Formats: sequence, C-alpha cells, structure tokens
Amino acid sequence: MNTLPHLRDDDEENSADEAKMLLIGENGIQNESSSPLRDGASELQQYTIRSIESTVVIRQLTSQGLSFQLWPAASTFVTLLDNYRLDPTNSPLAATLSSLKPAGSTTPMNILELGSGTGVVGIAAAITLSANVTVTDLPHVLDNLSFNAEANAQTVARFGGQVHVAPLRWGEADDVEVLGRNVDLVVASDVVYHDHLYEPLLKTLRLMATAKGLEGKRLIFLMAHLRRWKKESVFFKKARKVFDVDVIHSDVPQQGARSGVMVYRFVAKQPNQNGRIVSC
Repeated sequence: MNTLPHLRDDDEENSADEAKMLLIGENGIQNESSSPLRDGASELQQYTIRSIESTVVIRQLTSQGLSFQLWPAASTFVTLLDNYRLDPTNSPLAATLSSLKPAGSTTPMNILELGSGTGVVGIAAAITLSANVTVTDLPHVLDNLSFNAEANAQTVARFGGQVHVAPLRWGEADDVEVLGRNVDLVVASDVVYHDHLYEPLLKTLRLMATAKGLEGKRLIFLMAHLRRWKKESVFFKKARKVFDVDVIHSDVPQQGARSGVMVYRFVAKQPNQNGRIVSC
C-alpha cells in the first residue's frame, strides 16, 4: 500500500494563500479568456475528452467562492476517466471499475459525487463510463451545477449516461438516506481542505459504508486530492479507522510543489454481522 508523502514539521500553513494554493493549473484546460474576471462575471472552460472526440463545457463563477471554481484534482480525475475509456486495461482505474461493472454487463453504474462544485468530474464520469451519476453539493451551489449539467446533457445522453443534480449536506443522515441507496461508487475531488469539514465528510462516508454493509457489500470511494497542508493527515488517520486506503495514481509534482495530485481508493473495512464497519 502506498503511503502519504511525508511532510516536515516546519512545513507552514498559510490560510491567506488558500485560494492561491487551490488554483487550477493548465493541465487539460483551455481558457476562453485569459483576462481577469469582473466581479460576478462567469468564465467558460472547455475540457477536451479525447476518447469521445468532443469537449465538456463548464461554467465557473470565480467570484462566488471555492465551490464555483475548477481545481487541479478535478482535471486529473477527468484525464483518468478519459484515458480509461481509451485504454481500460492499462488504467489505474481498471481494477476498481471492472469489479463494479464486469465486462459484458449492460447495467449502468450508479455513481454519487460528493462536493461536486462545477460538476466536471461527475459529468465526465457519466460520459466516459456511460453511467448514471448524481452530482451533489450545498443548495446554493446547485444553480450553477444544474447549468453545467444541462449544458452537457446532449453529449452525456449520446454516450448513454445520465446526470442528476441534488443537494447533499455532509454529516446529515437524512440526506444520505435519500441519496445513498443503490450507489455502486462514490467519487470526489479536492474536498479535503477545510479542517472543520473533515468530520462531516467522514460521517457521510461512514453512513454510506454502513448502509452498503447491510447489503453485504463494501463501499468504494475514489478521491482525487492535491496535498497542501500537514493538517490533512488528520483526515486520513480518521478515515483509516473505517476504510482501507491506498493510492492508485499520482501525478508528477509541478515545479516547486511537494507532491502532485493523488487519487486515493477508500474501501470500507469488512462489516460485521450487524452491518457495522469493523475498525482496527
């Protein structure tokens, strides 16, 4: 199992630079305009999906907050999905996805994305995997999320997928009860940054893992993440009480960065007879 990159004790955290550290690079993105955005203005981004010889169009509203912007981990996840469709055998996603949808199966995979933001990962998953995807976020994010889902609806449908938009508040059992049924795979990208959200996110994952355990199955969660602060180790330490965690992909770090985007696979530990997850 791969381990998290080691961070020195003198690594600094600078909350003032948080937005700067989260900003997306140029990997896989083509800017419609390089000029600074006016307050409240929107910016359209195009992801080229080589496997379908088409593009996904995403609107971001950078002045509205972190949930309305595109981040490095999302770009990496989209690239992995695209490459999986091109060459599934040699993809780091192969083992996970083939176990959920065996070769020859015509049943669409049901995917739930947490903290979808702009929805680019969920939309790409619906296209490249011909999957039924539910993209979720807080209620105030849903208008833009719906805009992006609708902007790409024809492309999604052309390749046999569906995208549904729904609110999901982390840590709320009622939301998980509504959306957590019949889910084959949970995905997310760049959702571990605010430490006060670690526990609500983990609670949502625990609730989903428990529900899956009652079915005699183990929840699988794929998360693309760019490590920025040493405090993030707290999230992974807590997650390992419920999940077996390993790294299935790692980008080459950009110049001056400690690490590149990593894609983690979380597999719920074996449930006991009552459906509860057995913690170590």
